[in-house]
Amino acid sequence: MTDDQTVFPLLSSAEFQRRLLAWFDAHGRKRLPWQQDKSPYRVWVSEIMLQQTQVATVIPYYERFMARFPTVEALAEAPQDEVLHLWTGLGYYARARNLHKAAREVVSEHDGDFPVHSLDAMAALPGIGRSTAGAIIAISTGRRAVILDGNVKRSLTRLHALPGWPGRSAVERHLWALAEHYTPEARLPDYTQAMMDLGATLCRRGQPECGRCPFDDVCLAHARGEERRFPEAKPKKATPRRVTQMLLLRDAEGRVLLQQRPPTGLWGGLWCFPQFEEEAALLAWLDSHAPGAELEAPWSSFTHVFSHFRLEITPRPARTRRLAAVTESGSLWYNPRQPASVGLAAPVKALLDTLGDDLLA
Repeated sequence: MTDDQTVFPLLSSAEFQRRLLAWFDAHGRKRLPWQQDKSPYRVWVSEIMLQQTQVATVIPYYERFMARFPTVEALAEAPQDEVLHLWTGLGYYARARNLHKAAREVVSEHDGDFPVHSLDAMAALPGIGRSTAGAIIAISTGRRAVILDGNVKRSLTRLHALPGWPGRSAVERHLWALAEHYTPEARLPDYTQAMMDLGATLCRRGQPECGRCPFDDVCLAHARGEERRFPEAKPKKATPRRVTQMLLLRDAEGRVLLQQRPPTGLWGGLWCFPQFEEEAALLAWLDSHAPGAELEAPWSSFTHVFSHFRLEITPRPARTRRLAAVTESGSLWYNPRQPASVGLAAPVKALLDTLGDDLLA
């Protein structure tokens, strides 16, 4: 697709809205936790959690999060460790760090009130961006704002059989123009939720249910039998592979040494086992920090997949009677039988659960 190609709407905005809202009134989701007692804060938390995560997964996390942090002030005042702890298992931890940063910015720069009067001001908050800002404004205030999340991109791309990867700037511009055309002036909370529901429940990535879709008679991808062709995938590159050895160092009481990762980068701010690319570095670290520690046979390696690379992890259990490492800043001895409320990377939590089971066996 070239920049000068024009994609025209298939329906008038009024007809598109009529069909979509009639479907939503009959089949849309209206009792989700964040749809009750709507506020910019509650909608914002839900929108961040829902990025790249399904509704069913988000609901229990959202309910626990709101019980602990019922207001943006409560979230802003909390230590990052506690925020990350409540996010453990939800993945994409940069979302949690940005959520915390944004909460502090809302409190310090906007007196605790989200700047929902301005799309630009909302989009400027950490971790939000144009589409999420539009969703927060539309759902929480009813003011007209346009969204273009992954679900909406998929639905509009199929409806118009729009070629090209939606991440390309030219394709994305066409999608924003279509989203702008179809967005109404009224019923913005329902319309916005309906657009997200359409992609999440009918126009799904793998198995779209075209027979139930309110646009099945005009959808170009469906007419061609090419629903799975659209949206076109991002051009593939070879997925890089990295390797790491995680040191599972236990003391005589069964506690395990954890270290806090740097605030940015891989697993930023989370607590992890000491990691080493090579065994020589691991052995040198043990000689320096826990002399006399007994390194045991490695556990089976496993792979943790990130969006941009694959990490092959080899757990290296060891035992020590000396606690010199605990004096280092950013280290703690974690008791799997009495877990501390700290944020843990998913593979670290799984390994700690295994160690805890061994202790209880």
